[in-house]
Amino acid sequence: MSNEAWNYVISPPPQAALAVAGSDKVFPVRRLWCVGRNYVEHIKEMGQDVREPPFFFAKPSDAIVPDGGTAPYPSLTKDLHHEVELVVALKSGGRNIPVAKANDCIYGYGVGIDLTRRDLQIASRDIKRPWEIGKAFDHSAPCGALRPASEIGHPAKGRIVLKVNGKVRQDGDLNQMIWNVPEVISKLSEMVELAPGDIIMTGTPSGVAATVAGDKIECEVEGVGTLNVTIGQPVEIGASFRDHKAIGRSPTITAVPIPLTMVLDSGLESTSAE
Repeated sequence: MSNEAWNYVISPPPQAALAVAGSDKVFPVRRLWCVGRNYVEHIKEMGQDVREPPFFFAKPSDAIVPDGGTAPYPSLTKDLHHEVELVVALKSGGRNIPVAKANDCIYGYGVGIDLTRRDLQIASRDIKRPWEIGKAFDHSAPCGALRPASEIGHPAKGRIVLKVNGKVRQDGDLNQMIWNVPEVISKLSEMVELAPGDIIMTGTPSGVAATVAGDKIECEVEGVGTLNVTIGQPVEIGASFRDHKAIGRSPTITAVPIPLTMVLDSGLESTSAE
């Protein structure tokens, strides 16, 4: 049955999508996957073992913030971190995709930021609980416009950099990835069936650090594109930031502290940790 034939009891949510550079077309986003531990120096700065294989976590597709947009400072955290990443967008998928065939699944590439509530992520990690509270929150996945692989090829090297208020914070190279893009796709397809519309954030180089409301973040992946995002003021209690997107205003807040134990008391046991 087509979507048009369903008689929904509420209005369906809008389809998440990414712009395509130089085009009026957009790329519909199905799922948003992220790779943990894929740059050696970042693994070291997080105090982890560089020998372990990558693992994956997810963000909701409606966490995407477009280029030039504003990501409001999230609730419950005092330690919001930036992580610049190469974004891979899939035009096809499958299960158990061979490494040699993985590039055939790729529509294009972009630049993204994995915004992370580091204090909540680490607190969850330390008691072996899932990371969603630290990773999968609203507006946690800024992404720039995609560049089709048919135009730029499949970048395996090139500078990846993030600046905050004009100062370089992260500065690496795609060739520093432990697991390259075809290997990431192949490994993830062993765990879940990939499909058109899936996007993958492929890991971050070293230099992750805190960001605060008012910061202007500029990112670039050489040969791929750029991404510019502002960290906005927290959303007012009881308000929705979605109400402000169309007119480009950021709401204000009166902060109400919530004990971390309240945040972490719900959740299943997990053995994964960065």
